Amino acid sequence: MRRLLMGMAVAMTALMGTALMGTAHAADKKVTIGVSIPAADHGWTAGVVYHANRVAKLLMAEHPGLNVIVKTSPDAASQANALEDLTTQGINALVILPSNPDPLVNAIKQVKSKNIFVTLVDRAPSNNDNSVRDLYVAGNNPALGAVAGEYIKKHTPDAQVVVIRGLPIPIDQQRQDGFDNAIKGSNVKVLEKQFGNWNRDDAFKVMQDYLTKYPKIDVVWCQDDDMAVGVLQAIQQAKRTDIQYVIAGAGSKDMVKKVMDGDKLIPVDVLYPPAMIGTAMELTAANFYDQVPVRGTYIMDATLITKENAKEFYFPDSPF
Repeated sequence: MRRLLMGMAVAMTALMGTALMGTAHAADKKVTIGVSIPAADHGWTAGVVYHANRVAKLLMAEHPGLNVIVKTSPDAASQANALEDLTTQGINALVILPSNPDPLVNAIKQVKSKNIFVTLVDRAPSNNDNSVRDLYVAGNNPALGAVAGEYIKKHTPDAQVVVIRGLPIPIDQQRQDGFDNAIKGSNVKVLEKQFGNWNRDDAFKVMQDYLTKYPKIDVVWCQDDDMAVGVLQAIQQAKRTDIQYVIAGAGSKDMVKKVMDGDKLIPVDVLYPPAMIGTAMELTAANFYDQVPVRGTYIMDATLITKENAKEFYFPDSPF
């Protein structure tokens, strides 16, 4: 019996050693992941750049054989060139958050045709062509609009609302459709919609225009926290007291802090985290190192951030 137990112990030790060697071998596996993202031209994309670089370091520390190359591009043409450059560097996978997806469809397809795993983040083509990617990671764009619309309908059912949209790309339309569907059949009235390009200066100008045109505005809905900064500035400058509140989206630290502090103009915010780029990178790495199925679609919730839960979403060290 003792001899049998000793034999079993030796066998188990050998098996454990083999397993550890296998784990070490998996960690040393040579993989290169290219990450192509927009340049930090506003707060949300600054957050994307921050989290992409942060997670790249974490993943390379976890997997010694992994190389992550992060490239930022100011526009679609530059991003197409970046994809070509990444391909020449022998990438095994591409994680891409397109500045504008439609002009980049052919460039992404060309990457994928070289047997490169493609993870598309946040912005899908307007024709919903799934052939351009293996994995899609995004926030819930229709829900971002719907959550805002439902809040307005519940708390200010007769509100006169001005809307500041983002850019004329598919995710903007998804957000707008979600908002429109949420307020359908209610007494909420949309006075006007204009594009603010997810930019605080552009949103400031649009809000100035609204304030000139409309003597009474109850609520402002803008799709992005950066634009909300410009909106608040315009309201303050005009000394308007008729506006009950502004509802935006992303979950920036400044807006979350306002919610935490009980700011009357920012009672809530809708979560759409730039850290989703990190989620996409981790799932992509898992495809190679953990050999788990990651193909498909991963959609995050559009959580309503309130004074009660705001602390969960407040990250003071983040750039956004």
